[in-house]
Amino acid sequence: MTTPADPFAVVRTRQYAVLLIMAAVLGVVISFLVYWYLKLVTDMQTWVFTDLPKGLGFHGEPPWWPLLPLAVAGALVGATIRYLPGRGGHSPADGFHPGGIAAPADLPGIFLASLAGLSLGAVIGPEAPTIALGGGLAVLAVKLVRRDVPQQTAAVIAATGSFAAISTLLGNPLSGAVLLLEASGLGGATATIALLPGLVGAGIGSLIFLGLGSLTGYGTFSLAVPDLPPAAHLNIAQLAWAVAIGAAAAVVSSGIKRLALFVRPHLERLLLLLTPLAGLAVAGLAIAYAEGTGKPSSDVLFSGQSALPPLLEHSASYTAGALVLLLVCKGLAYSISLAGFRGGPIFPSMFIGAAGGMALSHLPGLPMIAGAAIGIGAMTAGMLQLPITAVLLTTLFLGSDGVATMPLTIMAVVTAFVLAKWLAGPPSQPAAQSSPQGDAELPSGGSTVARG
Repeated sequence: MTTPADPFAVVRTRQYAVLLIMAAVLGVVISFLVYWYLKLVTDMQTWVFTDLPKGLGFHGEPPWWPLLPLAVAGALVGATIRYLPGRGGHSPADGFHPGGIAAPADLPGIFLASLAGLSLGAVIGPEAPTIALGGGLAVLAVKLVRRDVPQQTAAVIAATGSFAAISTLLGNPLSGAVLLLEASGLGGATATIALLPGLVGAGIGSLIFLGLGSLTGYGTFSLAVPDLPPAAHLNIAQLAWAVAIGAAAAVVSSGIKRLALFVRPHLERLLLLLTPLAGLAVAGLAIAYAEGTGKPSSDVLFSGQSALPPLLEHSASYTAGALVLLLVCKGLAYSISLAGFRGGPIFPSMFIGAAGGMALSHLPGLPMIAGAAIGIGAMTAGMLQLPITAVLLTTLFLGSDGVATMPLTIMAVVTAFVLAKWLAGPPSQPAAQSSPQGDAELPSGGSTVARG
């Protein structure tokens, strides 16, 4: 019998040691740049929506104010897509897909399109352009030193930059790594298909284990630190809510994506005219929500990354009607933004899921934090189609509450993922024009990096 070759032989080579050192250097540089990119986005949001209205003599943001920045955002993004190489990056209406390495000529367009949308109120997240910029800048930096970089090495370098970028954004290396690994499809569809039954078994098993430990008084015999504050009690009613909310999230996420894909070709026919109108539509939805509820328009605008913690912390101040209106307005604004702007789908889906779960928690049998956890996980799985990432992001975001509600999150995520696949049907062949110009597609079997 032939002895298989050592797959880790490369780890013991000098070249691999050099690659690890290069990865450390790139991690420092890319994280530094991403930090200040995100700081620029935050400062521009504050200046446009808070400082500028006050500077013009208003006591605060006028109700009609979102119309101005979102019209400007539409004009800037439309012009970037129309005139700059790379079309401003990958269209988020296509979802979070693996793809090629952003060419150096594409980087300015990706930066400008994402900065305009994120800063001026579009309902998109920063993760996709952050990943694209991180990977593209890492490859560009190495090629400035050595021009003849092999394609396989360039893919590894791009992955290094993307890992550093997304970990800076998410504030957690583990979540960034799992997101990119699952999105890149390195394990193939078979790995996801095989893991889903395991997730279901683990979620149900955890509920039974906790229930038996509580009923018998013998404990759970698990590897855990004793004497911590007790977690919230889970029950069958909450499990039923998890399945129901997972199914609802699959329908909602499918509707958001289908509306975005329906609107996008109409926008692309007259980019310079219709993208500003898309921005005005997003602004109109934010104004309608603010006028109808007395809540700030920022609940609808932006990615929801900064607004999600206050939403959960001040959940008692939101009526069920306000949350339903928020869900509708944010969902429609999200769909329009996916069609016309450039960015990522993660944070808006988390915010919409939290709002939906909070709204349903006004009904019997569903505590607020459990509803939020279920909603966040289910909507993230429905929009991203990355179930492992959805469970991890929800758990890490909610901290100890996320760990306590993990079995419910798992059931909601699996339900949303499987039903969304049923609703989507077999995949169609992607259109040729959907890839940004200048993307260098990797050869078959090579590593891939999620595009922005």
